Amino acid sequence: MYSYKDIWRVSVPIMLGLLAQNVVQVTATYFLASIGEGAKVAQSASGLAGIYYIAFYTLCFGFSIGGQIMISRRNGEGNHNKIGSIVIQGVLFLELLALILVVGSSLMTKFLLPKYIDSAEVYQAMQAYLSWRIFGLFFSSINVMFRAFYVGIARTRVLTVNAVIMAVVNCIGDYVLIFGNFGFPKLGIEGAGIAAVISEIASVLFFVIYTLKTVDLKKYGFMKMRFRFSIIRSILNISSFTMVQYLVSMSTWFLFFMAMEKHSVDALTITNIVRNFYMLFFIPMNAFATTANTLVGNTMGAGRIKDVIPLVKKICSLSIGVIFIVMLCTAIMPEFWISFITPKDSPELIGLSVNPLLVVVLALPICSVSTVIFNSISGTGNTRAALCLEVITLVAYILYMIWIVMYKQASVAVCWTVEYVYWGGLLILSFIYLRYARWQNKRI
Repeated sequence: MYSYKDIWRVSVPIMLGLLAQNVVQVTATYFLASIGEGAKVAQSASGLAGIYYIAFYTLCFGFSIGGQIMISRRNGEGNHNKIGSIVIQGVLFLELLALILVVGSSLMTKFLLPKYIDSAEVYQAMQAYLSWRIFGLFFSSINVMFRAFYVGIARTRVLTVNAVIMAVVNCIGDYVLIFGNFGFPKLGIEGAGIAAVISEIASVLFFVIYTLKTVDLKKYGFMKMRFRFSIIRSILNISSFTMVQYLVSMSTWFLFFMAMEKHSVDALTITNIVRNFYMLFFIPMNAFATTANTLVGNTMGAGRIKDVIPLVKKICSLSIGVIFIVMLCTAIMPEFWISFITPKDSPELIGLSVNPLLVVVLALPICSVSTVIFNSISGTGNTRAALCLEVITLVAYILYMIWIVMYKQASVAVCWTVEYVYWGGLLILSFIYLRYARWQNKRI
């Protein structure tokens, strides 16, 4: 049975790694706020483009979660020599998928997006950012498989170092390319896209060098380099549901942002400001959720089925404890935090962003428990069930979004109550599943 200390040991490096990774979007938002004229449009476009990119990225990430579940199960079983093949075959498959996604994205941004984005300025800025950012998929697809490997074997400290390197490279790239410092051209939002891709490349280089230097390649079976579709098929049997789940989830969030863009550029800018905080809030929650995923997999692989529910309860208690601290820090002085990423030419947005931010803050306890329990279901290998729960919840989410955002044209603060519908519904369904469904004998 894993102790609280064991859970912390796995969770904290993931948390720090996610913190550094989120610096990519937050840094771009911060620097773009200072470019002067056009800052509001640039921030709005980067936020919308960021969600668009993540919707594609989640297909790769969803596949890697299937790999991570298999890796953690093999690690728990002691079959270490089968792990390397999972990583290698996963990388080969994801590179092919990345190529398909890059081509598909190019067609979408050229022919589809202009029909649904009202502001020509926002669309042009978004296209400038994505013309570079989308190529990051080739490198992020490699990164997610390295992440799956290290999380799956519960060796997560390396994720912190990797993400810090990624964050530092991105900060330097943003500073140099957005503003044109040190003799480089001033590229604005386009520079933010280039900097993000360079940081992904740095991340891949670090993972490759670190793995070659510190991992017993023979022990983990990394010496078997030939292509084996049987392994990819095994991963897809688990991850196909996770891939669809993540894609559908992020696509509906993209629709939410598209709906806010139709309100006004100000509404989209405020939504983007709140989103940056939301992504930071989600760091500890996602870290504990990832920990639940891998520790549940390891626990089931070791045959300790009766320990799964007590483990999930422990992780939930830690997650909600950390999130209460985050809530307190944010609620004490929201204007102070908001001012850091508000466009310098639009100070009035600071006050307008407070209520939407507080709406999200009050939803965090529900989110913190819901995401842990939901990811525990995926950790058992029952990804088909997880997809079904996600789809049911998203139907309710979309219907509520259509009513409150599009039909009622409610304020930005009220529009953000969609999060209560999503996370509340997912929590109820996930709890019922773990309590009553037969998940204990899942074989992968």
